[in-house]
Amino acid sequence: MTIVKIAISGKGGVGKTTIASALIKSFAETHQTVYAIDGDPDACLAAAIGIPAKVSAGIKPVVEMGEKIKSVSGGGAIYTLNPTIDDSILEEYCHSHGNIRFMRMGDVKKGGSQCYCRENTFLQALISLLLLDKDEVVIMDMGAGIEHLSRGTARGVDLMVVVVEPSRNSVNTAMNVMGMAADLGIGRIRIVGNKIRSEKEKEFIEKSFQPGKVLGYISFSNDIWENSMDPVSASTEDELLNGMREVREKILGEAGGIQRSKGGGPV
Repeated sequence: MTIVKIAISGKGGVGKTTIASALIKSFAETHQTVYAIDGDPDACLAAAIGIPAKVSAGIKPVVEMGEKIKSVSGGGAIYTLNPTIDDSILEEYCHSHGNIRFMRMGDVKKGGSQCYCRENTFLQALISLLLLDKDEVVIMDMGAGIEHLSRGTARGVDLMVVVVEPSRNSVNTAMNVMGMAADLGIGRIRIVGNKIRSEKEKEFIEKSFQPGKVLGYISFSNDIWENSMDPVSASTEDELLNGMREVREKILGEAGGIQRSKGGGPV
């Protein structure tokens, strides 16, 4: 079975988390385990994949688990730059939802009154384990930037999916993300067009990118975009999933020729 590591990004408001959750659910239909990583501090991936609000509210971001991080990285002024993280530690940070393993990464910490080097180093080690060592599907929902990926961890990403809506600002953000991803060494970057209401909008997105870059299009839905705080209807959920199943099969088709090294990265 083809195993892929996917990072998803896009401009705020384009429906990135909705697309990410549908892609996660579609892969959960075909793969035994799917790691769903919320790397966007402003996103609500847990609710989008169906984790109840009362449960998701209690799932702390990994970066805020100070005592656990210290137990692995060291609690004093001196800490290891290469903390050892194994499967048992990984599972401790994940919330199981069916065959989906959900994790909130939290925001990459910026400089200030407190040094967050230990936390950021731990995050990088955790991402490295997921992308380079785990032989499972990993889908990361990221922000408009890709701060959680370093040059080291990015080599484990098989595909960067950038979600765009039919607007010039969204396309410009996508171009910036594609540039950052390419600089990190991510070779496969693809587009999913979202909130499509006409053939003209579809053509706009198609012409904005090189041929073969667009994986698929998701039609605009009032049920989703105007009532995003409420559960969508079963018919709309099915329509969205059907669209992402087609995207999933294209991803698997492209990734079928990728050989993964023992450490998890493409070779």
